[in-house]
Amino acid sequence: MRRPWRRFWRVVSRYMPKRLYARSLIIVIAPMLLLQSVIAFVFMERHWQTVTQRLSQAVTRDIAAIIDMIETYPDDNDYAQVVRIAQERLALKIDLLPPDPLPAPGPKPFFSILDQTLSEEITKQINRPFWLDTVGNSNIVEIRVQMDGRVLRVFARRSQAYASNTHIFLLWMVGTSLVLIAISVAFLRNQIRPILQLAEAADSFGKGRPTPSDFRPRGAEEVRRAGSAFLVMRERIERQIEQRTAMLTGVSHDLRTILTRFKLQLALAHSKDDIEALDQDIEDMRSMLEGYLAFARGDAAEDPGAFNLASFFDRAAEEAALRDSKLKTSIAGEAILHVRPNAFGRLLSNVIGNAFRYARHVEVAARNADGTLTITVDDDGPGIPPDMREDVFKPFFRLDEARNQDESGTGLGLSIARDIARGHGGDVMLEESPLGGLRAIIRVPS
Repeated sequence: MRRPWRRFWRVVSRYMPKRLYARSLIIVIAPMLLLQSVIAFVFMERHWQTVTQRLSQAVTRDIAAIIDMIETYPDDNDYAQVVRIAQERLALKIDLLPPDPLPAPGPKPFFSILDQTLSEEITKQINRPFWLDTVGNSNIVEIRVQMDGRVLRVFARRSQAYASNTHIFLLWMVGTSLVLIAISVAFLRNQIRPILQLAEAADSFGKGRPTPSDFRPRGAEEVRRAGSAFLVMRERIERQIEQRTAMLTGVSHDLRTILTRFKLQLALAHSKDDIEALDQDIEDMRSMLEGYLAFARGDAAEDPGAFNLASFFDRAAEEAALRDSKLKTSIAGEAILHVRPNAFGRLLSNVIGNAFRYARHVEVAARNADGTLTITVDDDGPGIPPDMREDVFKPFFRLDEARNQDESGTGLGLSIARDIARGHGGDVMLEESPLGGLRAIIRVPS
């Protein structure tokens, strides 16, 4: 029993709107329309039909009385009095026609309570052959009744036999529904706006951008609590980042002081071979220390700014010439990006530099469209096995034929690159390149 219901709700949810604003409107409007439909049905079924039946009974009763008068007083003078009484007292226009056959039944309206009710009343009260036209003239109802040797033709106003003021009720019902829907739309829009602002603030913070200056908790109590919790969380994260950065800055300063002291001591030493070996060890320590600090510190505290992708590619081309490598670049779309410049430059340097280290030919293509920047870096190097392409993003992970570090590296190049990309709301992925080596795909919101 549960499976059909689950299948039904799965189909319904597939076609339901996904946004909270649209769903809230459905929650408000659907019961309102259902209520109005029930009221309209009850009105149509009870009030409208009952009133129409009573009016049709009265008109049919008047026609039956006229027939009785004509048959009781068949004199022509009396007939003139009957016509006068019908017109002045009963608001009916009557004629006596030759005893011709009644017209053929006309087309029945698709929806007409009057036609059905009036036919039933004439059959019940008069019980003679009759012909009825409720379609020809919208304001007049024509009734013909077969009598002995003649045909009685009666013209009555539609309002005499039909509840013609029903459209006023329908107009009021539709009008009030539209007014209520307009009020609901305005109210819901005012309630949804704080949620959208909260989502925008959280998205900006997740991408490393500053929170909008006009953001503050608004709306219902639950939305205000969520906004306040977000602000507290943001302050706590920023405080932790500041504390970590301050600590790492102090550690960096102390370690660099020690390394500088080592270099001074080496400068006073006399053995040239020992000096070269120790100096190389110190340089390796310095490089590793810078890599560790860059990975641990990150660039979350950096303010967003403009980054010129074309200028960066020009510098990368100069570096390729120094490395005796070939670099081909292309840009489709806007070249000026709004990112954290230093961090984004390190991201590209790590990925492109990793390609330079193990390949002779590198192609970099950037495409900025539909709010997303996609940069693909292809090379003709040895590549990385598919089952290890995620492992190279782990800190300090090394391969036998390493692609993310050289012999003096720290194994943090791609880890730092992915961390920066995710800090901008994007990611870095690896796959096989058409050039035969590795393809790195960088996607970030632009």
